Amino acid sequence: MLVVETGFETVALRDLEAMTVEERDALPFGVVGFGADTIVQTYNATEARMSGLDPTTVVGVPFFDAVAQCMNNFLVAQRFEDEADLDEIVPYVLTLRMRPTKVRLRLLAIAGMPRRYILIER
Repeated sequence: MLVVETGFETVALRDLEAMTVEERDALPFGVVGFGADTIVQTYNATEARMSGLDPTTVVGVPFFDAVAQCMNNFLVAQRFEDEADLDEIVPYVLTLRMRPTKVRLRLLAIAGMPRRYILIER
């Protein structure tokens, strides 16, 4: 088992990449990982439980176009387009398919890494 600091503010992108599915599922915050094409590759159990979305219906789907259209804007999606390296915490309100919900998003990207991540703390 990978032993790393797993707090929302301290977990590193490289740690997320090295974790097993079970380790990501055990994290107390949502984890969504996607490629440069925004196709979801990782959707942890915490996010599935909090969003009410089954990972089998999310993995393989464009994140900003089909899963989280409320994040398809300059505050979130555009940041991944504009910045090759990104580690930013953004206060946000989720609005799609739910009552408006205040969250903190952590946007993570490193040039050359296969996945980018959004961590979601409710």
